[in-house]
Amino acid sequence: MLNAAVINKEKEKRVKLSKTEKTEKLEELSKLNDEEIIEVISSEAKKRKDSIEQYEKANRIDLAQKEKKELEILKEYLPEQMNEDEIRRLAKEAVKKLGASGQKDTGKVMAALMPQLKGKADGGLVNKIVQEELKEG
Repeated sequence: MLNAAVINKEKEKRVKLSKTEKTEKLEELSKLNDEEIIEVISSEAKKRKDSIEQYEKANRIDLAQKEKKELEILKEYLPEQMNEDEIRRLAKEAVKKLGASGQKDTGKVMAALMPQLKGKADGGLVNKIVQEELKEG
């Protein structure tokens, strides 16, 4: 399942590149780098988390268990995830550095944080923490 997702991402990249690059270089240029592969794995993990939530709401524990097993396998290939305290510390620093105040600055803070946290923290959790910090600040 993960191999298929990586191959599909490479095909997407190849189609985009085919509009600007020469065809003999497409195969080489469309190979995904480590960061792009981590993005694919993160995306697949997020899909599993969403499925687990939906299956549990529908009381389909059997299907939720299958998704949980797949999620555990995917997590082995992701970088170690940052804990909430580390994310909160970085969020506080970003809020202070940007002089952010209020919910209107959530996007600005997220834009500054996410490049540092890409693949290391769930975007939903980061957003929740940033909003909490902006309420307190």
